[in-house]
Amino acid sequence: MSSLIDIQNKIAELQAQAQEIKNREFNEKVAMIKETMLAYGISVEDLQGKSAKESKAKSSSPAPAKYTGPNGESWSGRGLMPRWLATLVKDGHSREEYLIAK
Repeated sequence: MSSLIDIQNKIAELQAQAQEIKNREFNEKVAMIKETMLAYGISVEDLQGKSAKESKAKSSSPAPAKYTGPNGESWSGRGLMPRWLATLVKDGHSREEYLIAK
């Protein structure tokens, strides 16, 4: 019958072996991932769910207002024309009437 000390020594030996296997497999996996990333042109940003182009292209603040309406509405001039301005244009006004002077 094994003693407690024998079992503890065996546990320590097995834990050391497990750590060696983990280290070896870890390094192999990292090398494989690096090779795959290089072959496919994958960046760290791609792994984070955004491309390098997206992270540089997106601004942290919205575009400044370019047009302002009679009731305090605003529009940057980007995207679809807002309803308030579309209605005014339909009623015969021009977009330039609501252009914010710079």
